[in-house]
Amino acid sequence: MTGTDSIISRLIAAADRPTGVRFVGHSVAPTDGDPFASWAQIHDEARAVGAALQARGLVPGDHVAILGPTSRPLMTIIQGCWLAGCASMVLPLPMRMGSLESFVESTRARIRHGDAKLILIDDMLAAFYESAPGDPPIELMGAVMPGNPGVPSGDRLELPAADPERLVILQYTSGSTSEPKGVMIPDRVLRANLDASCEAAELSLDEVMVSWLPLYHDMGLVGFLSLPMTRGVQLVQAAPQDFMAKPGNWMQWISDYRGTATAGPNFAWVLATRALGRMHGLDLSSLTLALSGAEPVDPDAVEAFVRAAAPFGFEPGSVFPAFGMAEVAIGGVFPRRHRGMLTDSVDREHLERERVAKPLLLADAHEDLEVRRLPLLGAAVPGLEMKVVNPDTWEELPERHVGELLLRGTSVTPGYYKRPDATSALFHDGWLCTGDLAYVVDGELVLCGRIKDVIIVGGRNVFPEDIERAVGVLDGVRAGNVIAFGVDGYKGKESVVVVAEVRADDLDAVRQTVHHRTLDVCGLPPRDVMLVKAGTLPKTSSGKLQRAKCRELYLDEDLELA
Repeated sequence: MTGTDSIISRLIAAADRPTGVRFVGHSVAPTDGDPFASWAQIHDEARAVGAALQARGLVPGDHVAILGPTSRPLMTIIQGCWLAGCASMVLPLPMRMGSLESFVESTRARIRHGDAKLILIDDMLAAFYESAPGDPPIELMGAVMPGNPGVPSGDRLELPAADPERLVILQYTSGSTSEPKGVMIPDRVLRANLDASCEAAELSLDEVMVSWLPLYHDMGLVGFLSLPMTRGVQLVQAAPQDFMAKPGNWMQWISDYRGTATAGPNFAWVLATRALGRMHGLDLSSLTLALSGAEPVDPDAVEAFVRAAAPFGFEPGSVFPAFGMAEVAIGGVFPRRHRGMLTDSVDREHLERERVAKPLLLADAHEDLEVRRLPLLGAAVPGLEMKVVNPDTWEELPERHVGELLLRGTSVTPGYYKRPDATSALFHDGWLCTGDLAYVVDGELVLCGRIKDVIIVGGRNVFPEDIERAVGVLDGVRAGNVIAFGVDGYKGKESVVVVAEVRADDLDAVRQTVHHRTLDVCGLPPRDVMLVKAGTLPKTSSGKLQRAKCRELYLDEDLELA
């Protein structure tokens, strides 16, 4: 291979750095042996994985499906695929044992749609997925790892020629199992987005990145594995289950290993905030980039975290609310590092009726419900540009006018694998249509919600996030486990349904409180308030609430009522 810049050349260069991965948490840290692996060690083992793939007849451009929990072998196999010129397809894990049938169905759909030439599966998960006619060969992950008999030396690896268009990652988005959408991330797109994200976030080679994010999700795979692994940045890696079992672990890892950068969705920061109230002796002064992304950023949740973390040395300027999506690899719009969170306070009813963000000082509001506070997310990362348009006319809108966010530039995917229909719908005149409602103020992006989720009630464009947040803080309701959606009502008019997970004895009292809170937010009473058992709301593999799926369950009367 020539010296041309590529993901492979960057992996080789990163292996010379005196850094690596420290595995923490019960699920990934070895009980015997060193929990630290240098990037050089990972690289040497990945070369053997790449040689083992080539020995099985895989060639540059092939796709490899990988199903396994966060582990050193999983990280090594991902790099081994890339070194052999193969695209990695890291598959989501089963979220709940009750959904095993749908897990197998969606996994098989992705494997077949993605033309995987080989399935590598962790031995702990092998029993959950059995080969069926039409499947590619299945092997245990250990079969391609060094130390296993028959795995060739890494010296046998034949590095492919650099090809900027060759896929490195095939990232499947959460959605229906019948029509999977695989985001194509070729070499040039991944490199462009990693460079752009590093520049926009002022990430240096001296960072200590701390992550428990799943490696089958773009924030974990691209933002917190591809980036440190191709730059040789120090990484502290845990597993999602070790965070979920004890959210305080996240803060402890940052304190113990002097973490400088970390990330999580909004709900994770809420859990961390609660945990901090029970913790002592932490030092969070090293954390200077606390990214909140992957789901809408709640300013109240951010401010609550800042208050809870301040006694441990955390600076408010380290908060980093951002926007990203798999269709641009990961990083889309970033604020300036060290600035902290800035919000725009607007007239809620004016926003919903006129789709214009009219500034409103908190002091001018009669009550908080008249104001919608939205975080400013910054500007498009280098190489990308953004604009907000009227989705009906494609006309670019002036500042503070709400429309659809469009992006274009070096980090944008060429489209969805083998889905020309979805790819065509994704673009308009060379711009990527995000499906997000947004506006721009002083050149910065402000997100309002997803176009497909907006509920039109009495002439107002009600954003379900507003109802969900307002209901989520009520006694008896599980925070972060509320879904609001619209259904056709009387004379074709849309009405609101609220579904909430509860832990309470007096369900009637909770139902009444939710009813009145929803009325306060959207001006009309909800058609239904459905209280369901804890842990039963539908979520994606990355933990996002699935409004469309919940609506389907409601209409089919399949919700598990409390």
